[in-house]
Amino acid sequence: MPKSYMVGNWKMNQTLSEIEDFFSKLKLTSNQNNFWIAPQAVHISTCINLAMKAGVLIGAQNCSANEFGAYTGESAIDSLTELGCHFSIIGHSERRSLYGESNEDINKKVLACIKKGLVPILCIGETLSQRENGETKDVVLFQLEQGLKDVELNNESELIIAYEPVWAIGTGKSASSAQAEEVHQQIRRLLNDKFGATGDEISILYGGSVKPTNVEELLSMPNVNGGLVGGASLKADSFVALCNACSK
Repeated sequence: MPKSYMVGNWKMNQTLSEIEDFFSKLKLTSNQNNFWIAPQAVHISTCINLAMKAGVLIGAQNCSANEFGAYTGESAIDSLTELGCHFSIIGHSERRSLYGESNEDINKKVLACIKKGLVPILCIGETLSQRENGETKDVVLFQLEQGLKDVELNNESELIIAYEPVWAIGTGKSASSAQAEEVHQQIRRLLNDKFGATGDEISILYGGSVKPTNVEELLSMPNVNGGLVGGASLKADSFVALCNACSK
Protein backbone atom coordinates (compact mmCIF):
# COMPACT_ATOMS: atom_id res chain seq x y z
CA MET A 1 0.00 0.00 0.00
CA PRO A 2 1.59 3.31 -1.05
CA LYS A 3 2.18 5.94 1.63
CA SER A 4 -0.01 9.04 1.60
CA TYR A 5 1.66 12.44 1.36
CA MET A 6 0.48 16.03 1.48
CA VAL A 7 3.01 18.36 -0.14
CA GLY A 8 2.70 22.14 -0.15
CA ASN A 9 4.30 23.98 -3.08
CA TRP A 10 4.54 27.58 -1.94
CA LYS A 11 5.89 28.76 -5.30
CA MET A 12 7.14 32.39 -5.12
CA ASN A 13 5.03 33.24 -2.08
CA GLN A 14 5.42 33.81 1.69
CA THR A 15 7.46 36.51 3.41
CA LEU A 16 9.54 35.73 6.49
CA SER A 17 6.82 37.11 8.76
CA GLU A 18 4.18 35.03 6.97
CA ILE A 19 6.34 31.93 7.33
CA GLU A 20 6.81 32.52 11.05
CA ASP A 21 3.06 33.05 11.43
CA PHE A 22 2.35 29.87 9.45
CA PHE A 23 4.49 27.64 11.62
CA SER A 24 3.33 29.26 14.85
CA LYS A 25 -0.23 28.25 13.93
CA LEU A 26 0.60 24.83 12.45
CA LYS A 27 -0.89 22.27 14.84
CA LEU A 28 -0.86 18.86 13.22
CA THR A 29 -2.65 16.00 14.97
CA SER A 30 -0.51 13.38 13.25
CA ASN A 31 3.27 13.36 12.92
CA GLN A 32 4.18 10.85 10.22
CA ASN A 33 6.85 12.82 8.32
CA ASN A 34 4.46 12.55 5.38
CA PHE A 35 3.65 16.27 5.35
CA TRP A 36 6.09 18.26 3.25
CA ILE A 37 6.54 21.88 2.15
CA ALA A 38 8.61 23.39 -0.67
CA PRO A 39 9.26 27.10 0.02
CA GLN A 40 11.26 29.58 -2.02
CA ALA A 41 14.94 28.62 -2.08
CA VAL A 42 15.91 31.68 0.01
CA HIS A 43 13.61 30.48 2.81
CA ILE A 44 14.62 26.82 2.95
CA SER A 45 16.92 27.15 5.98
CA THR A 46 14.37 29.18 7.93
CA CYS A 47 11.62 26.70 7.16
CA ILE A 48 13.76 23.71 8.13
CA ASN A 49 14.40 25.27 11.55
CA LEU A 50 10.73 26.14 12.09
CA ALA A 51 9.36 22.87 10.72
CA MET A 52 11.28 20.54 13.01
CA LYS A 53 8.85 20.78 15.92
CA ALA A 54 5.87 20.35 13.61
CA GLY A 55 7.25 17.16 12.06
CA VAL A 56 7.13 18.69 8.59
CA LEU A 57 9.87 17.95 6.06
CA ILE A 58 11.17 20.69 3.79
CA GLY A 59 12.29 20.44 0.18
CA ALA A 60 13.06 22.48 -2.91
CA GLN A 61 10.86 23.59 -5.79
CA ASN A 62 13.63 22.86 -8.27
CA CYS A 63 17.26 21.75 -8.46
CA SER A 64 20.08 21.50 -10.95
CA ALA A 65 21.15 18.28 -12.61
CA ASN A 66 24.72 19.64 -12.56
CA GLU A 67 26.86 19.05 -9.51
CA PHE A 68 28.65 22.41 -9.17
CA GLY A 69 30.03 25.07 -11.48
CA ALA A 70 29.14 28.14 -13.51
CA TYR A 71 25.35 27.82 -13.37
CA THR A 72 24.14 31.19 -12.11
CA GLY A 73 20.86 31.06 -10.24
CA GLU A 74 20.78 27.27 -9.89
CA SER A 75 20.82 25.16 -6.72
CA ALA A 76 23.10 22.12 -6.45
CA ILE A 77 21.58 18.96 -5.01
CA ASP A 78 24.52 18.51 -2.63
CA SER A 79 23.94 22.03 -1.30
CA LEU A 80 20.23 21.34 -0.82
CA THR A 81 20.88 18.11 1.06
CA GLU A 82 23.51 19.84 3.21
CA LEU A 83 20.82 22.31 4.28
CA GLY A 84 18.56 19.41 5.22
CA CYS A 85 16.25 19.23 2.20
CA HIS A 86 14.39 15.96 1.88
CA PHE A 87 12.97 16.25 -1.64
CA SER A 88 12.73 18.36 -4.78
CA ILE A 89 9.80 19.00 -7.08
CA ILE A 90 10.91 18.19 -10.63
CA GLY A 91 9.25 19.13 -13.92
CA HIS A 92 6.41 21.25 -12.58
CA SER A 93 4.31 22.58 -15.47
CA GLU A 94 5.47 26.12 -14.71
CA ARG A 95 9.08 25.00 -15.11
CA ARG A 96 8.15 23.35 -18.39
CA SER A 97 6.13 26.24 -19.83
CA LEU A 98 7.85 29.33 -18.39
CA TYR A 99 11.46 28.14 -18.38
CA GLY A 100 11.48 25.72 -21.28
CA GLU A 101 12.45 22.58 -19.37
CA SER A 102 12.34 19.58 -21.68
CA ASN A 103 11.63 15.95 -20.82
CA GLU A 104 15.37 15.35 -21.22
CA ASP A 105 16.21 18.13 -18.73
CA ILE A 106 13.70 16.72 -16.27
CA ASN A 107 15.01 13.17 -16.64
CA LYS A 108 18.55 14.35 -15.84
CA LYS A 109 17.27 15.99 -12.66
CA VAL A 110 15.36 12.87 -11.61
CA LEU A 111 18.44 10.72 -12.11
CA ALA A 112 20.66 13.18 -10.23
CA CYS A 113 18.22 13.39 -7.30
CA ILE A 114 18.00 9.62 -6.91
CA LYS A 115 21.79 9.30 -7.14
CA LYS A 116 22.24 11.91 -4.41
CA GLY A 117 19.46 10.72 -2.11
CA LEU A 118 17.07 13.63 -2.68
CA VAL A 119 13.53 12.37 -3.35
CA PRO A 120 12.25 13.66 -6.71
CA ILE A 121 8.56 14.46 -7.04
CA LEU A 122 8.18 14.07 -10.80
CA CYS A 123 5.32 16.21 -12.15
CA ILE A 124 3.40 15.28 -15.29
CA GLY A 125 0.17 16.56 -16.80
CA GLU A 126 -1.71 17.65 -19.89
CA THR A 127 -2.98 21.07 -21.02
CA LEU A 128 -6.66 21.84 -21.57
CA SER A 129 -6.34 21.59 -25.36
CA GLN A 130 -4.61 18.22 -25.04
CA ARG A 131 -7.40 16.92 -22.81
CA GLU A 132 -10.10 18.24 -25.15
CA ASN A 133 -8.33 16.52 -28.07
CA GLY A 134 -8.32 13.20 -26.23
CA GLU A 135 -4.54 13.22 -25.81
CA THR A 136 -4.36 12.98 -22.01
CA LYS A 137 -3.13 9.39 -21.82
CA ASP A 138 -0.54 9.79 -24.57
CA VAL A 139 0.83 13.07 -23.16
CA VAL A 140 0.96 11.97 -19.53
CA LEU A 141 2.49 8.56 -20.17
CA PHE A 142 5.05 9.99 -22.61
CA GLN A 143 6.15 12.55 -20.01
CA LEU A 144 6.35 9.76 -17.43
CA GLU A 145 8.33 7.41 -19.67
CA GLN A 146 10.76 10.15 -20.63
CA GLY A 147 11.12 11.41 -17.06
CA LEU A 148 11.93 7.91 -15.80
CA LYS A 149 14.34 6.94 -18.59
CA ASP A 150 17.23 4.87 -17.16
CA VAL A 151 15.84 5.19 -13.62
CA GLU A 152 16.47 2.24 -11.33
CA LEU A 153 15.07 2.05 -7.81
CA ASN A 154 16.13 0.18 -4.69
CA ASN A 155 12.74 0.85 -3.08
CA GLU A 156 9.56 2.86 -3.58
CA SER A 157 10.57 5.67 -1.20
CA GLU A 158 13.14 6.96 -3.72
CA LEU A 159 10.48 8.39 -6.07
CA ILE A 160 7.09 10.12 -6.00
CA ILE A 161 4.92 10.93 -9.03
CA ALA A 162 2.55 13.91 -9.15
CA TYR A 163 -0.18 14.10 -11.77
CA GLU A 164 -1.08 17.75 -12.27
CA PRO A 165 -3.42 18.55 -15.15
CA VAL A 166 -2.17 21.97 -16.29
CA TRP A 167 -5.71 23.22 -16.83
CA ALA A 168 -6.48 22.72 -13.12
CA ILE A 169 -3.42 24.45 -11.62
CA GLY A 170 -4.33 27.76 -10.01
CA THR A 171 -7.60 27.97 -11.94
CA GLY A 172 -10.01 26.84 -9.26
CA LYS A 173 -10.94 23.94 -11.53
CA SER A 174 -10.08 20.47 -10.32
CA ALA A 175 -10.29 17.14 -12.06
CA SER A 176 -13.13 15.07 -10.66
CA SER A 177 -12.12 12.18 -8.45
CA ALA A 178 -13.06 9.81 -11.29
CA GLN A 179 -10.96 11.74 -13.83
CA ALA A 180 -7.98 11.76 -11.47
CA GLU A 181 -8.31 8.06 -10.72
CA GLU A 182 -8.52 7.16 -14.41
CA VAL A 183 -5.19 8.84 -15.12
CA HIS A 184 -3.61 7.54 -11.91
CA GLN A 185 -4.55 4.00 -12.93
CA GLN A 186 -2.73 4.46 -16.23
CA ILE A 187 0.30 5.84 -14.38
CA ARG A 188 0.20 2.88 -11.99
CA ARG A 189 0.22 0.39 -14.86
CA LEU A 190 3.29 2.02 -16.39
CA LEU A 191 5.05 2.02 -12.99
CA ASN A 192 4.23 -1.68 -12.64
CA ASP A 193 5.62 -2.41 -16.09
CA LYS A 194 8.83 -0.53 -15.36
CA PHE A 195 9.49 -1.38 -11.70
CA GLY A 196 7.54 -4.60 -11.09
CA ALA A 197 6.14 -5.01 -7.57
CA THR A 198 7.85 -1.78 -6.47
CA GLY A 199 5.55 0.07 -8.85
CA ASP A 200 2.58 -0.90 -6.66
CA GLU A 201 4.13 0.98 -3.73
CA ILE A 202 5.19 4.23 -5.41
CA SER A 203 2.99 7.10 -4.26
CA ILE A 204 1.08 9.02 -6.93
CA LEU A 205 -0.09 12.47 -5.84
CA TYR A 206 -2.78 14.61 -7.46
CA GLY A 207 -2.27 18.34 -7.93
CA GLY A 208 -4.54 21.01 -9.35
CA SER A 209 -6.78 23.23 -7.20
CA VAL A 210 -6.77 20.74 -4.31
CA LYS A 211 -8.43 22.27 -1.26
CA PRO A 212 -10.08 21.14 1.99
CA THR A 213 -13.49 20.99 0.31
CA ASN A 214 -12.49 18.42 -2.34
CA VAL A 215 -9.47 16.63 -0.86
CA GLU A 216 -11.36 13.81 0.88
CA GLU A 217 -13.20 12.81 -2.28
CA LEU A 218 -9.94 12.80 -4.26
CA LEU A 219 -8.16 10.76 -1.58
CA SER A 220 -10.96 8.20 -1.56
CA MET A 221 -9.69 6.96 -4.92
CA PRO A 222 -7.43 3.86 -4.63
CA ASN A 223 -4.57 5.29 -6.69
CA VAL A 224 -4.64 8.87 -5.39
CA ASN A 225 -2.06 8.75 -2.62
CA GLY A 226 -2.02 12.39 -1.55
CA GLY A 227 -1.78 15.87 -2.96
CA LEU A 228 0.69 18.40 -4.33
CA VAL A 229 -1.00 21.62 -3.29
CA GLY A 230 -0.39 25.27 -4.15
CA GLY A 231 -2.60 28.04 -2.80
CA ALA A 232 -4.37 25.92 -0.19
CA SER A 233 -1.04 25.17 1.50
CA LEU A 234 -0.21 28.81 2.23
CA LYS A 235 -2.39 29.12 5.34
CA ALA A 236 -1.82 26.92 8.38
CA ASP A 237 -5.48 26.07 9.00
CA SER A 238 -6.00 25.02 5.39
CA PHE A 239 -2.81 22.94 5.31
CA VAL A 240 -3.76 21.27 8.59
CA ALA A 241 -7.15 20.33 7.12
CA LEU A 242 -5.43 18.81 4.09
CA CYS A 243 -2.99 16.87 6.28
CA ASN A 244 -5.78 15.61 8.53
CA ALA A 245 -7.65 14.29 5.49
CA CYS A 246 -4.44 12.58 4.38
CA SER A 247 -4.12 10.89 7.78
CA LYS A 248 -7.53 9.19 7.69
